[in-house]
Amino acid sequence: MELTGELFIGQTRVSTGDGFNAIDPSSGERIEPRFSAAGTDELERACALAEAAFPTYSTTAIEQRAAFLESAADNIMALGDALIERAHLETALPVARLTGERARTANQLKLFAAELRDGGWLGVRIDPAMPDRQPLPRPDLRQRKVPLGPVAVFGASNFPLAFSVAGGDTASALAAGCPVVVKGHPAHPGTSEMVAGAIAKAVKDAGLPEGVFSLLSGPSHELGSALVADPRIKAVGFTGSRGGGVALMKVAADRPVPIPVYAEMSAINPVILMQHALEQDAERLGKEYAGSLTMGVGQFCTNPGIVLAIDTPALDRFVKAAAAAVCDAPAGTMLTTGIADAFRNGVAKLAAKAGVTSVAQGIAGEGPSSGQAALFTVDADAFTSDPELAEEVFGAASVLVRCADADALARAIAGLEGQLTGTVHFVAADEPEVAKILPALESRVGRLIANGWPTGVEVSHAMVHGGPFPATSDGRSTSVGTLAIDRFLRPVCYQDFPDTLLPDVLRRDADAGIPRRVDGKLKI
Repeated sequence: MELTGELFIGQTRVSTGDGFNAIDPSSGERIEPRFSAAGTDELERACALAEAAFPTYSTTAIEQRAAFLESAADNIMALGDALIERAHLETALPVARLTGERARTANQLKLFAAELRDGGWLGVRIDPAMPDRQPLPRPDLRQRKVPLGPVAVFGASNFPLAFSVAGGDTASALAAGCPVVVKGHPAHPGTSEMVAGAIAKAVKDAGLPEGVFSLLSGPSHELGSALVADPRIKAVGFTGSRGGGVALMKVAADRPVPIPVYAEMSAINPVILMQHALEQDAERLGKEYAGSLTMGVGQFCTNPGIVLAIDTPALDRFVKAAAAAVCDAPAGTMLTTGIADAFRNGVAKLAAKAGVTSVAQGIAGEGPSSGQAALFTVDADAFTSDPELAEEVFGAASVLVRCADADALARAIAGLEGQLTGTVHFVAADEPEVAKILPALESRVGRLIANGWPTGVEVSHAMVHGGPFPATSDGRSTSVGTLAIDRFLRPVCYQDFPDTLLPDVLRRDADAGIPRRVDGKLKI
């Protein structure tokens, strides 16, 4: 596919006078071609098309919508090596990593297609009429979920495929029956254009309204704010910084009609090391922790940014092994020069904190976006007294908190903000103590991990990739897995309607293969 630098306004390719280039993060050099930056006119047209498409797309047959998602997945895979090569050029992410991410992107589109065919997402509930009930009769009540309307999706910097143009937010919104207007991330516009072309082709081949999908590109924050403020947009999916997410939440809340923003923002993903587990395997745990920390130059939202443990000789062994592994870790190229600058500033800020000790740095690198791993330690009193020590430094930087005893460990956990994950390493002898800390940890995270590492998120039915604020803007939802579709649906109840006016799934002769709750009892 030849890149043109054009926007996708429905099925129309559009060029504008304003433009920008992608930047090679390894060299800082501009990459051709130049990409059009969307303005007010392009945003207006994309949102108008999305609004016009909604009545038709929201009522498409389940099979047609599922087949559309599968077609989009196949089209993305058909882009072949050219997509991987462009993504590598724009992000410096390894080819193997991007190849896996492309497969994940296609697979999650197909997962939502299967979820659509299952029908459980419709949330069908039926309470048949009880005309003879005393003292009052019960009306006939039938409930299903319906799509919210057009959705704005923001591409993420650290996942140019799986959390961007055709990522989980787009896949779940399209599955729900919502047209999508994507604000592409300016760090990888070529990758975004290629994937957008694959989706646009699937829209056309499926005979769907052109406004089902549009791609707006541009480096300005004003474009994103204007998209969220547009009255035709009914929900937002965002993956990015805490500052960016909170800013969009404020725009959405200040609208005459507020809308939900599902923002995944910041997390330090605490790892808790129990005493017996440390005594048995401190060295192995230290090496594995360093591997998790430095994977992908630390540019994962589930990176282990903090470790908490009771201070013992076994913890010293862990620190020694982790520090040795970090020192051997080569610097990697981060996604953008801006991300690399913010990472270096964050590391410098940690190093200057009172009570913080630097115990290891990775091998220094070259280039404007080089990221050198860093490991620090601090005692629990200093940690709990300075909230800035628990702020995310996006990259391969982590703080190990030495706790004097179990009470200090509990206080450190209690002081944590909301997180995406919480990990506990333990053996059988630790289980009584683990049971004591689990309630506090559970209240602060979306996913609890036993004897593993948080980096990596399985796309599945049971996965929760979310958590209390500031990990996300709404801890009741997930951005990964089939439950993500619920973010873009709302329940509607139909009272005393005849079959002729009911949606197909609520009629009395509806397909019995769709899961439903009748009189409170689940039937399949």
